[in-house]
Amino acid sequence: MVRTLSVEAERFALAAAFTISRGSKTEAAVLTCTIGQDGNAGRGECVPYARYGETVDSVRDAIEAMRGDIARGMSRQELLAAMKPGAARNALDCALWDLEAKAAGVAVAARIGAASPRPLETAYTIPLGEPEAMAAQARLHAGRPLLKVKVGTPDDAARIEAVAAAAPQSRIILDANEGWSEDNLARHLVVAARCGVALIEQPLPAGRDEALRAISRAVPVCADESAHTAGDLDGLVGLYDAVNIKLDKAGGLTAALDLRERARRLGFGVMVGCMVGTSLAMAPAVLLAQDADFVDLDGPLLLARDRDIALAYSGSLVHPPEPALWG
Repeated sequence: MVRTLSVEAERFALAAAFTISRGSKTEAAVLTCTIGQDGNAGRGECVPYARYGETVDSVRDAIEAMRGDIARGMSRQELLAAMKPGAARNALDCALWDLEAKAAGVAVAARIGAASPRPLETAYTIPLGEPEAMAAQARLHAGRPLLKVKVGTPDDAARIEAVAAAAPQSRIILDANEGWSEDNLARHLVVAARCGVALIEQPLPAGRDEALRAISRAVPVCADESAHTAGDLDGLVGLYDAVNIKLDKAGGLTAALDLRERARRLGFGVMVGCMVGTSLAMAPAVLLAQDADFVDLDGPLLLARDRDIALAYSGSLVHPPEPALWG
């Protein structure tokens, strides 16, 4: 039977404005792919991201361009070769994984070596703001074991110190979203070390990573915007200590599994992160993250309303997806 493909644009309001160094948003704009065959349907969600030149329309067009190939039975490996990494390929790849699982009656978790997936401790994100506002948010969530704190201004010392003081029992990830520079990097690293920060994510703009090679640092540094696929990793050895794997960057679970394997072989720590999306986008990432050093899959916790069938969160634990959601 010929496969069918549908693509739907959806918008989910956020519980509060979400601000990083590049700007603010009040909703998550996502695209949901559904691939059907023989009475089964697989779904995948992606989040088009302007930083990578994506819009909802451009990503939808890229998905639609694959309609004929999907109908003819294109495999995930063929998809990997036919499309560039990014949100469009992610939605299609995850929909194919879900379809395969439902058609064969074999869960994705079992197929990727995570047969008994467990709940994971996820970070909870504190958006960028003035130090007092960020401290108030950190204090509100100080019972969470892991906080991800958005920074990325020329002078974040007061923000780092305020959040660390407000949540003294929480481990802290600082995410600069490429917002620091060679001029202020060393100063921020000293403050982060003094405050006991666990990890710093993408301090410098992608392409200007070389400054990390010569600088002494007591806090590990994680690549995000600089690390999309397995092919990026050789050039990051000696610059970064860890890499943040996101399905929308890698272009799906298939590519993300290759990236994770290559990262481990090269000695990188692994974070599995997300864009701000729904439980459908997080579900495959929860399975990918079963052996991750850091997990940042709090997207649904930032929404005013998640999908009707959603992941279960209990405190800072995110539970594996049920088959009705994905996989």
